[in-house]
Amino acid sequence: MMNINKMVLAYSGGLDTSVIIKWAMEWLKCEVIAVTCDLGQNEDAEAICRKALKTGASKAYVRKIADEFLKDFCLPALQAHAIYENKYLLATALGRPLIAKHLVEIAQAEGADAIAHGSTGKGNDQVRFDVSVMALDSRLKIVAPVRSWHFKSRNEEIEFAMKHNIPVEATKEKPYSIDRNIWGISIECGILEDPWQEPPDDIYQITSSIAKAPDQPEYVEIDFEDGVPVALNGDRLSLLQLVERLNAIGGRHGVGRVDLVENRLVGIKSREIYEAPAATILHLAHSELERLVLDRETQHFKQILSQRYSELIYNGWWFSPLRKALDAFFGQIQKVVTGKTRIKLHKGQAVIVGRQSACSLYDYKLATYDKEDVFDHLAGEAFCKLWGLPLQVVGAKQKGSM
Repeated sequence: MMNINKMVLAYSGGLDTSVIIKWAMEWLKCEVIAVTCDLGQNEDAEAICRKALKTGASKAYVRKIADEFLKDFCLPALQAHAIYENKYLLATALGRPLIAKHLVEIAQAEGADAIAHGSTGKGNDQVRFDVSVMALDSRLKIVAPVRSWHFKSRNEEIEFAMKHNIPVEATKEKPYSIDRNIWGISIECGILEDPWQEPPDDIYQITSSIAKAPDQPEYVEIDFEDGVPVALNGDRLSLLQLVERLNAIGGRHGVGRVDLVENRLVGIKSREIYEAPAATILHLAHSELERLVLDRETQHFKQILSQRYSELIYNGWWFSPLRKALDAFFGQIQKVVTGKTRIKLHKGQAVIVGRQSACSLYDYKLATYDKEDVFDHLAGEAFCKLWGLPLQVVGAKQKGSM
């Protein structure tokens, strides 16, 4: 057993972290400081703090970091088009390194010798927390009780919580694990562990079902300046305000639901349900504006780097030199990503219907087939001859005509 005097716990108030406080006091005989990070998950962080103190924590901190989360983590991911396996917008994965950063700061201020989190031994979050802490302060020990304690199921944890009068929302009937922040929601466990079963509608937190979504479509216009969304429907807003409004609008229309069997870093497949209305809309709007303003080679090369960037985030390497270097590349591109996009929201779908920019590389006179066409069609024949010359040589060689 690890010798620990004082540990700082990433405390959400959920089942695992609620049980960890009492478990650490009984098994590790150590002082527990709870830290609740408010990443815009629309929860009463002060009430969660009170719960931590009531459960046995010696101190309870609240860090309100939604603005920092959006500006320093979500925005770079948006500009990089970081989407893991083409579906997951990485809300939880982006939040973990930021939480780790604040845990380390508080541990250093409090003189703690360990940091604890509620991640499991087969999940991705254990890697994101552990690796981030290692990168920021290698002196600190890392405790992840769920990886090693004697509980074999969430039901056993629920029984332990009931025995010790620890209030938790999870029940044996609804044993879902839910992680939420302003960029998105992750939902797993329970019936969702059977990939054949349709997710019950009551698991969704912020999105309407298609059946309950409005029958009439709604249009939103998003303005970008240097790759940063700055206005919605003509109203200039902070990034936090803009994301909050898009979550409400997109959620009302059922936009942003994802049902994904994904490849976890540890080598297993898991079934995850995600909700991310604002992130879904902003990724579409930003990427479509880039299609308008980026040259072909830059746009195509970026697609390669975007995949790598998403893997770095998913795999817990936010504080890596490579991620920082890639930010420089994506940041350089953003200098021309200024303009406006119009998105149609209807019955679970977000569809691009318009885009405009002073930096646009779209030239009507080159693209049109009308009488205003100025493209040199005769040049096309010579272009095709040169472009296809390697294949012509290969084909002739294979047929023995050379």
